[in-house]
Amino acid sequence: MLYRIAEPADWQQAQQTGFFVSADLAAEGFIHSSERTQILETARRYYAGRPDLVLLEWDEDALTAAGVRVEREWVENRQEYFAHVFGPVPLAAVRRWWAFAPAADGQFALPADL
Repeated sequence: MLYRIAEPADWQQAQQTGFFVSADLAAEGFIHSSERTQILETARRYYAGRPDLVLLEWDEDALTAAGVRVEREWVENRQEYFAHVFGPVPLAAVRRWWAFAPAADGQFALPADL
């Protein structure tokens, strides 16, 4: 499974259109996503103080079956590979989602059932 910390507006639009897209797809040609072990550091670095986020779980096999290319590419500033999704994500590939907000101390935690 792959994970995406999403803006609520992007998630709402996906529910209306049937496909998740975000600004990074238009700007960079792919949608950033994470492995489970990368979620919390991504949240800490880029989403501090954001109480309104959504965490999406994507089935990589479903993306491949839908013809959406996924490549793991080296990200120098993080010193690890990240999964980049080269196209809109069909809702059929979204397995679960959660409201994703930091605790009172500002720290993010993974959903209990993840």
